[in-house]
Amino acid sequence: MEALDALLNRVSTARLSDPAPTAAQRDVLFRAALRAPDHGQLRPWRFLTVEGEARQRLGTLFAETLQAKQTEPRPEALDKALAMPLRAPLLVVVVARLQDHPKVPRDEQLLAAGCAAHGLIQAAFAQGLGAIWRTGDFSYDRHVAAGLGLADDERIIGFIYLGQVEGAFRTPPALAPEDFVSAWG
Repeated sequence: MEALDALLNRVSTARLSDPAPTAAQRDVLFRAALRAPDHGQLRPWRFLTVEGEARQRLGTLFAETLQAKQTEPRPEALDKALAMPLRAPLLVVVVARLQDHPKVPRDEQLLAAGCAAHGLIQAAFAQGLGAIWRTGDFSYDRHVAAGLGLADDERIIGFIYLGQVEGAFRTPPALAPEDFVSAWG
């Protein structure tokens, strides 16, 4: 796929099925992620892969987190939390590793990790894989972060769900650049 085609036509895909990306496809995904802009070459990111039985364990972690936050969570909310990681054969947790640095603020490092996530989903689309970047309350919860083994200076950027597209990629809406771009001064 041409680079501009991927940039202009990538869409999120919520309906994903087996099989998970191959080892060769994953290599490309992570190589693309590692090309994110990186002031100071801090590489303020890392990635956790979740697949197979680990998806059920992540669902259990989500349900435990929900139970800790709510005195009596609705049974359907618990079921949803348990099922969330099962929506794709592979999840990648994108983690920002925030470091103290005299020239690179933590906010910039967080943005760099977000760019790494973007590179990963762009590479998925370019390879014909489906991907969707999900966040939500669990992404910002310290109990979830601790359950995933994150250090205090690490933050979840999001959960990227990856798999085969069920059906076909949808056509993205046409957006006019002039609706978003203006001259200053």
